[in-house]
Amino acid sequence: MNFDIAARFGDNLIKARKEADISQDELSARASVHRTEISQLERGLRIPRIDTLIKLAASLEASPEELLTGIVWESGNVRLGRFTDTHRHGS
Repeated sequence: MNFDIAARFGDNLIKARKEADISQDELSARASVHRTEISQLERGLRIPRIDTLIKLAASLEASPEELLTGIVWESGNVRLGRFTDTHRHGS
């Protein structure tokens, strides 16, 4: 299953903005983020940088976790690295 992180973040941002009862323009001014970026984030066209995430959350009086609701990373199988003795391999 393919998961669209940008779309999920956009849905969360719209919900938080509407709960705060502010427009994209007002959020833009509060967060010092261009209004077109707010629009692109809400439409799932881009993913915010960490500093933008923090500015948006603070401007909405929400936690960053609220804007990340439903976005979870599940670690896959990992092969761990290790040191080896090169003298044992004929070097």
